[in-house]
Amino acid sequence: MTAALFQIDPRDPVATALRPLQAGEEALGVTVVSDVPQGHKVALRPIAAGDAVHKFGFPIGRATRPIAPGEHVHTHNVGTALETSGSYTYRPALEAAGAARPASFLGYRRPDGRVGTRNEIWILPTVGCVGRTAEKIAERAAQRLAGRIDGIHAFAHPFGCSQLGDDLRGTRAILTALANHPNAGGVLLVGLGCESNQMRDMLAGISHPNLRTIGAQSAGDEVEEGIALVEELVAVAEQSVRTAEPLSQLVLGVKCGGSDGFSGLTANPLVGRMSDAVTAAGGTAILTEIPEIFGAEQLLMARAESEAVFTRIVGLVNGFKAYFTRHGEPVSENPSPGNLAGGITTLEEKSLGAVQKAGHATITDVLGYGERVGHRGLALLEAPGNDAVSSTALAAAGATVILFTTGRGTPLGFPVPTVKIASNSDLAARKPGWIDFDAGQVLAEGMDAASDALLDRIVAIASGSVTAAERNGEREIAIWKRGVTL
Repeated sequence: MTAALFQIDPRDPVATALRPLQAGEEALGVTVVSDVPQGHKVALRPIAAGDAVHKFGFPIGRATRPIAPGEHVHTHNVGTALETSGSYTYRPALEAAGAARPASFLGYRRPDGRVGTRNEIWILPTVGCVGRTAEKIAERAAQRLAGRIDGIHAFAHPFGCSQLGDDLRGTRAILTALANHPNAGGVLLVGLGCESNQMRDMLAGISHPNLRTIGAQSAGDEVEEGIALVEELVAVAEQSVRTAEPLSQLVLGVKCGGSDGFSGLTANPLVGRMSDAVTAAGGTAILTEIPEIFGAEQLLMARAESEAVFTRIVGLVNGFKAYFTRHGEPVSENPSPGNLAGGITTLEEKSLGAVQKAGHATITDVLGYGERVGHRGLALLEAPGNDAVSSTALAAAGATVILFTTGRGTPLGFPVPTVKIASNSDLAARKPGWIDFDAGQVLAEGMDAASDALLDRIVAIASGSVTAAERNGEREIAIWKRGVTL
């Protein structure tokens, strides 16, 4: 019989159901009171009303009524204890990230010293009005020029005009950062001509050596002229070849979406091992989804390499909480319906599982939305929890591979190779067309074996093996909208 319950920390009064449980079953010394779905929690000892409920050794909320041993522990008897703002003190508790495992990948070294995992042409519209134009250029160019480089992709979006202030700056920052990405062997900017996000303003921040531009309003046949420009870009980009590069040249973006009760047991700690492996080798990992660290932020703050970095983390967290309250929204509105169905009860529980993707590395940098990473080590990036918005921000920040853990599944893919890691083997078996790696093997084979297997898979993908999302043609971006639209 498969093990029924898993207790993460011996101090926890709850354990997670590793399979669906029926009323009357016995596990870890308790008799289950009612049917409990897989991934949900069961009380191991009495919990009084008002008491903190712990998982991962930390509080995930407070009991809203007495809970008896064997009871299902979820939203009907546990509530959040999050506050709208926090006062924090710097108490550094830096952790050892472990020794680096020797590894290398085959990447594209660029003139500025960065290394890409793909050699593609990226077509970026400055404004939503020419989004479909960019897509038509990419589709037809990909047919004509097939096989000469790794791919030709357009990234349409609805923004770039009728925007003000931070929204316009954010759109420009994301597109400019993508235009400088090392996975792009060449970049074509497609403008309209009358948009708020003027081409000249974008060009001021772009240093890519293989760049072309076209304005649709001034072109004759903008699609054919665009294809001709792409052919020029390909002629340059195809001269690049893969070379052996150390793991220190990898930039990992780490993300979770559609989490379940297994995410914090398997996939997220496993990705934390990858963050540790890359940063210990001298590389970079980027953690984002700031609202999904609420309740676990002090664990990250304690790993700031300096008080200055700590202060920037505090400002980022409290700024995001203020963003919620300015709009009259509670900071604890997360988890999503899918998270709840998967067994996650409060945002604190989701956050404690989510921050495990950062491993034990020291936080060396804090990035604003649209900023690019400039330090080795672990960086914290400003972006919301939304899968598409935060993953786009990770790519713009410089991630050359994104590790995306999921307990519910999603087909989404983003500008850089997006490795889908299932938290449970059932999802991996049901959705092989979406999933690249089954983290459920952590429970069967152990964390060390799963870590070795995942690192090998990441190296293969960084060296050119395609992800499920790439096979499925899933490539998109999403830009964060915060303010007024004219």
